[in-house]
Amino acid sequence: MTFEEILLLSFAGLMLLFLVFRRFKANNSSKKKELKETEKERKQRSIEAIMSKDKGKNKLIDYSRYKMNTGEIVLTLIVVSVVIFSITHLFYDSIIFSSISCILSLFFLKPRAKQLRDKRQHTLMMQFKEAASSLASSLAAGQSVENAFRDTIRDLRMLFPDKDAYIIREFQVINRRVENGENVERAFDDFANRSDVEDIKNFSDVFITCKKSGGDIVEVIKRTVDVINTKVEIQNDIKVLVSQKKLEGKIITIIPFMIVAFLKYSSGDFVAPLYGFPGAGPIVMTFALCMVLLSNYISNKLMDIKM
Repeated sequence: MTFEEILLLSFAGLMLLFLVFRRFKANNSSKKKELKETEKERKQRSIEAIMSKDKGKNKLIDYSRYKMNTGEIVLTLIVVSVVIFSITHLFYDSIIFSSISCILSLFFLKPRAKQLRDKRQHTLMMQFKEAASSLASSLAAGQSVENAFRDTIRDLRMLFPDKDAYIIREFQVINRRVENGENVERAFDDFANRSDVEDIKNFSDVFITCKKSGGDIVEVIKRTVDVINTKVEIQNDIKVLVSQKKLEGKIITIIPFMIVAFLKYSSGDFVAPLYGFPGAGPIVMTFALCMVLLSNYISNKLMDIKM
């Protein structure tokens, strides 16, 4: 058997093990999914009912899911394929094996969609923080709840010149539904459910409870806004503190690839045994690549601090 054939067989074996692992993991998590299935179905029915009220240009957004467009899918596949091809060719020096390895780029579509979803939710949360502060100020000035939502739109347009900003669109929908006779609590709760952001949901619960019970809504909302602002500030401080460590982690991840590339292209004869078969060279390279990827995975997990 040639070296390429052995690599192809090894790749097929790794793919099989990966699929078996995913199947095993799916079976273990099936019970948890069953427990959450009823809640997810109820939420989805609620969201679909809400979204069916607005169509076309004003179609409501389900922030809990992100559907990548064609351009984003193609760009992700191209970038990931180039990276995979470069790494596998650097470690195995086989164009055939590197080309076949590009199939792995398909597994990166779901993580990329999740990354874009989290980014959109973070943007929405930052915008909502400003909206909540403006809403609290309007209520403290003696405005009714309905008028406070209308005044908040004017403040948001000054803060966010982009007319398509998420929070502006959502508050326009809330105001339009209130004008059509729907109560503001239901409209805001629908937005909170679609946002799938914990802080917005908590704000919605506090807002609805105060509105129905007749409590001091101004004071309660001001305190809730202060809590949200404090939490956001703490999150920003954490990001600043770990940003340097994240940069160091990326540098540490890149250095092994740079060393291998330097040795390969400057002293090819010196590292030739690592690319030859039969021999332990390809096994050593595979082990080294797995260790680099594992260290990068652990580093990312350690730096992913959530509140």
